[in-house]
Amino acid sequence: MRIVFMGTPEFSVPALEKIIETEEVVLVVTKEDAPIGRKRILTPSPVAVCAEKYGIEVFKPHRLKNDYKKIIEAKPDLIITCAYGQIVPKEVLDAPLHGCINIHASLLPKYRGANPICASIMNGEEKTGITIMYMEETLDTGDMLYQKEVPILESDHLGTVENKLSLLGAQMIAEFLPNIQNGTIKRVPQNEKDATYVGMLRREDENIDFHKTKREVFNHIRALYPKPMASTIIDSREWKICEALEYDEVCGEIGIISEVGKDYLAINCKDGRIKVIKIKPAGKNEMSVRDYFNGINKESLVGKKVEINEETK
Repeated sequence: MRIVFMGTPEFSVPALEKIIETEEVVLVVTKEDAPIGRKRILTPSPVAVCAEKYGIEVFKPHRLKNDYKKIIEAKPDLIITCAYGQIVPKEVLDAPLHGCINIHASLLPKYRGANPICASIMNGEEKTGITIMYMEETLDTGDMLYQKEVPILESDHLGTVENKLSLLGAQMIAEFLPNIQNGTIKRVPQNEKDATYVGMLRREDENIDFHKTKREVFNHIRALYPKPMASTIIDSREWKICEALEYDEVCGEIGIISEVGKDYLAINCKDGRIKVIKIKPAGKNEMSVRDYFNGINKESLVGKKVEINEETK
């Protein structure tokens, strides 16, 4: 089949490479080059880099709703999207012979929209998965075609779950494409009563609220690692919390650093404490708490109160 693939981040690359193995990818659509790093160097998306490696034409429209003629002219049999990042207009949805399908990183109808992986972890879900679905004008509401689930383990964070789902999505699209060609598609409508939506992640969403349970704080931290990372303010400076564990049920004043050990510090939550073991202090790289304690009086941290970053609210 003649395929137009639409995607942007590293998450989408395994699916694109799987499709290239068996189909004719005639065009790849991705976001414009973005400034990366401290020097803000314009850098192509991972999907663009992958497409160029295979000699596939790349299209980077500024606003797809106003600039989609090249997609229509490609005369695709099928359009496949995977974390593209823009709303696909009706004119594009109607163009392919076999329609448009999306590789979505949740067990639809739960977690439609942006950041479904982050939301699944933050909300304490025990499983997530990939849903391949037909696309409609409304966001993530189309009929489901293929779905598989994976567990979210205690040891998981956003990065590990993203990696598992990226590879699963690639495997599933390879398994599913023959169904389109031989006409054995089974469409399952979504149950609107079970639908939930996730918006774009905002800067203020990084703030840790220690008035929540230690479980909720633990989930918040791992749902945002390795990027953008959950944050708090200690001594008027921002700390990114990279890794923490649920500690004990000792209660005290909420948001207070109540204990320091050789390789951790404990912060009071609503129903106990979390044990912080890896951090990124302002202006520094990620490091273990043990390494951070080298050269400072760690006991001076006991009794300090952590704060919300008011600049992000």
